[in-house]
Amino acid sequence: MAIEVNGKTIATTANGYLENAADWSEAVAEALAAEESVELSERHWDVIRYLREEYFDNGQNQPMERAVLKAMAQRWGSKPTSKDLYQLFPLAPTKQGTRIAGLPEVRRKGGY
Repeated sequence: MAIEVNGKTIATTANGYLENAADWSEAVAEALAAEESVELSERHWDVIRYLREEYFDNGQNQPMERAVLKAMAQRWGSKPTSKDLYQLFPLAPTKQGTRIAGLPEVRRKGGY
């Protein structure tokens, strides 16, 4: 599979994840989100940036939902719920968010 972004073809896996994380940009994130009918707001970007920071700055960590909730509470100044994250990323915040963030597919089984 592949997506077209600014005249460039970006290779993706069968599940929609980037084959090469170096291909990611905000424009690529917008294109990936559009394919999933997600319109990115500033809160989406907060989650995406957090997921990327954790992966690239913290030993390729792919945080579970509880860690994302805690981090967003600090960034947003109020405690979000799981429902709040699922409103942003309806197909699972840590999986759909990771895909849009241009990170490798999460291999763990669910978990809070």
